[in-house]
Amino acid sequence: MQSEIRRKLLEAFRDAKGGYVSGQKISELLGCSRTAVWKHIEELRKEGYELEAIRKKGYRIVKMPDKISDNEIRLGLETNRLGHDIYYYDQVDSTQTIAQELANKGVKEGTIVVADEQTGGRGRMARTWYSPKETGIWMSLILRPNIPIQHTPQLTLLTAVAIVQAIEEISGLSPVIKWPNDILINGKKVVGILTELQAEADRVHAVIIGMGINVNQNQDHFPDHIKEIATSLYIEKGKYFTRAEIIQKILLSFERLYDQFLKDGFKPIKLLWESYAISLKQMITARTLSGTIRGKAIGINDEGVLLVQTEEGEVKHIYSADIEISK
Repeated sequence: MQSEIRRKLLEAFRDAKGGYVSGQKISELLGCSRTAVWKHIEELRKEGYELEAIRKKGYRIVKMPDKISDNEIRLGLETNRLGHDIYYYDQVDSTQTIAQELANKGVKEGTIVVADEQTGGRGRMARTWYSPKETGIWMSLILRPNIPIQHTPQLTLLTAVAIVQAIEEISGLSPVIKWPNDILINGKKVVGILTELQAEADRVHAVIIGMGINVNQNQDHFPDHIKEIATSLYIEKGKYFTRAEIIQKILLSFERLYDQFLKDGFKPIKLLWESYAISLKQMITARTLSGTIRGKAIGINDEGVLLVQTEEGEVKHIYSADIEISK
């Protein structure tokens, strides 16, 4: 009951878009007395919300705490469907694992799983993803696209574009994409993406997209073995960011791109991805499970596969690899 009251109260402030909400309106919305309204406002203050109260105008939120609970994410969410169903946890092994279970149970498209901390965060090729408490965004998004299975890798590239656009808008920084799923700032990794599939031979049941975003870490937060290759928005910009706001921006950007993808196909997304890609037209070394390929990254095809032209002129199709850009 208390959580439902909190949700309604925060939704009222969200709908006010930074304006005032009268005590009378809150009283009617919550079905409680004006005295009870004051108590609910005080509870928000105890949680770290800064609220302004002006006689005959009402209340408005001046500043929100940096929390990523379901209520904080909903307050300011502008999407039509993505992110409306939220499973939030203080600590989990991996949001991907929970999202896989939820997808199997039939939750609807757009459901997200968010954690404040992961103890077993996963990256590509069974690597770990360092996910400390209260510093980053550890989130999985469940999609149910009606697309051929061979087109699902395109969604990884779409996700990268959505995150880059959100980071640009919020921070003013200029991230770049390193194929297939790393986002870098000043040569260091700030975002990782992990896409997993639930499907039969001819049908996609669910695509689960995991996102790990380093937001407010300082250099001391990173273990020694990744300090030279990892960074965060805080390190690059010198300011702290509200993680719930970043989630909202990512979901909004993703929804716009996803709707375009479902309507017009991958080509518009491909053009955007190429505009952010750092590895294209560069000499690279691609380390695959079957061997090492060296050559020039000349583009991606319509399935999102990296095309590498060797010194002999042969064009290789790279489906999965670690990419190193030659100096």
